[in-house]
Amino acid sequence: MKIFILAAIQCLLLSTVIAQEAVISSPDKHLKLNVYIQDGKPTYSVTYKEKAMLEQSPLGLKTNEGDFSSGMTYLNKKEGTVNKKYSQDRIKQSEIEYTANSLTCTFENAQKKKLNIVFQVSNNDVAFRYELPSWGERMSCVVESESTGFKFPATTTTFLSPVMSPMTGFARTAPSYESSYSADAPMARNNRHDRGYVFPGLFRLANNGWVLLSETGVSSLYCASHLSEYSKDGVYTIEYPNMKENNGFGSSGAAISLPGATPWRTITLGEDLKPIVETTIPFDVVDPLYEPSQKYKLGRSTWSWIVWQDASMNYEDQVKYIDLAASLKYEYILIDALWDTNIGKEKMAELIKYANSKGVDVFLWYNSNGSFNDAPQGPRNKMNTAIARKKEMKWLQDVGVKGLKVDFFGGDKQETMRLYEDILSDGNDHGLMIIFHGATLPRGWERMYPNFVGSEAVVASEMLIFVQGVRESEAYNATLHPFIRNTVGSMEFGGTFLNKYLVKSNQDKNKRLTTDAFQLATAVLFQNPVQVFALTPNNLTDAPAFEIDFMKQVPTTWDETLYIDGYPGKYCVIARRHGNDWYIAGANAEKQVLKKKIKLPMLAGKKVRLYGDDKNKEPYTKVIEIKKGGELEIEMQPSGGFVLAPVK
Repeated sequence: MKIFILAAIQCLLLSTVIAQEAVISSPDKHLKLNVYIQDGKPTYSVTYKEKAMLEQSPLGLKTNEGDFSSGMTYLNKKEGTVNKKYSQDRIKQSEIEYTANSLTCTFENAQKKKLNIVFQVSNNDVAFRYELPSWGERMSCVVESESTGFKFPATTTTFLSPVMSPMTGFARTAPSYESSYSADAPMARNNRHDRGYVFPGLFRLANNGWVLLSETGVSSLYCASHLSEYSKDGVYTIEYPNMKENNGFGSSGAAISLPGATPWRTITLGEDLKPIVETTIPFDVVDPLYEPSQKYKLGRSTWSWIVWQDASMNYEDQVKYIDLAASLKYEYILIDALWDTNIGKEKMAELIKYANSKGVDVFLWYNSNGSFNDAPQGPRNKMNTAIARKKEMKWLQDVGVKGLKVDFFGGDKQETMRLYEDILSDGNDHGLMIIFHGATLPRGWERMYPNFVGSEAVVASEMLIFVQGVRESEAYNATLHPFIRNTVGSMEFGGTFLNKYLVKSNQDKNKRLTTDAFQLATAVLFQNPVQVFALTPNNLTDAPAFEIDFMKQVPTTWDETLYIDGYPGKYCVIARRHGNDWYIAGANAEKQVLKKKIKLPMLAGKKVRLYGDDKNKEPYTKVIEIKKGGELEIEMQPSGGFVLAPVK
């Protein structure tokens, strides 16, 4: 019997051969990543303070030139360090110092073709990508799929947003990253679309901590990707775009020149949410792709369309919103869809001159193109070809337009990534900043493209106008964004409503279900370097004067961002610094009053202005002094919030 048992154990060991090939740790030694070969398949695992954050997970990819996910042999490794300092004017922090240890593992497949996997590990982040050398005479290939996966401990819960079905939604413009997140959901669940989940994805590992997954460095040289459904093996894998996206045009894989590389897959982790909120990894591992043609001015904007809708796209109403921007001392007005037919280019040139006379510059809306959606709004077919785009941008530059909002992209294919990049690159040549709407997640673009100033890629303010369910979940969604969507990239939300009813008449329809203090808080909680706020001309007289004063002073760029407190989907408190001024904002999605003691050492012993809600949810403001210990007890009403701001 003993001989039989020993033989059985030996057979089991032989059937699963696992060799640990390399280890890399973070500079502070708390984060550790192990690389293995298991039956010819490369895998990795991640621990933090000796707790499992990712169990043994697959690596590798498949190309039309060979399989690099199985039948692999480990050859060697190279270790090093990365030290990088850079300045960035449009993300959550302005001066960044990135320090990481690096590990390059070289593998070889059955055809003796090599593949490098490069890891960079900083104190709370892992970034890795595949680097493909040239293989003899072969100087190009198509990456067809990845085996890259993420296996979490069994008790993990998720905060994920499903991929929208292609060629659905308004005028067949999906997917556009406008599905809601489900909080604390099980990993194994029924997703009715069965198309996986968009980046970023947040995971809570019971008592082990938190993990955020995303990707960065996606340019015209690759497609964007997303997470698969949770597999029977307990793994989420990297999936490339659905072939049906963009009306079936374009490949779902990535055609690359050799040597070449994939985008970076990023893992941010920690015992609490602080590293998640404060990470700069989407920008640390990428670099600018071109120089800015000029110094771009960031700031705040008005726009009529969000509340006054299509009927406001006329000369007279746009004058009213220019005057509103001037009264608020805002830098911009965004003139949205249909201006081409309702105002026209000749009158638009006059309107821009009027805006400039008031110290206001102009953003104009454009349809991305007409070949893969049915969106009728114009201008159409001005951004989708090089000849038309450059001609249009020359006119825009001549009449003094400073930026564009380009809408309705609906896909993550490499072909679509090229369109994003072409618009950005040509825009820079003509001094134009670019906002993308109905669009994909920005993946390091704030650093890669110096004229990029934000993307929607979220259930944004327009859905508050159109959908009662979104109004009902506004506070819930707002307490998710600082921990998930907005922590990896700028988020062009277009909010901060001071109308009680989200219609032009400000009565009877689309009642706002959040408080005024909540709305003021979102101006700080939501980060985008050009903030297009949803204020209306009537707010100058029907909103409390102190709220308008706050909206006149609130910045849109930040030198530092800190996590204070919160739980995704329940409440959040975030601190941001602009110069020497600290703004602390909070929102409450719970059904009851929330009282919390928070620590604010940066404000210890200082006087600040508090904006809040009373027991009747009416707004108030007062000057308070923070205790010398920096502790403050705050109270937030249901669907309410607060802001601490400098005393001006």
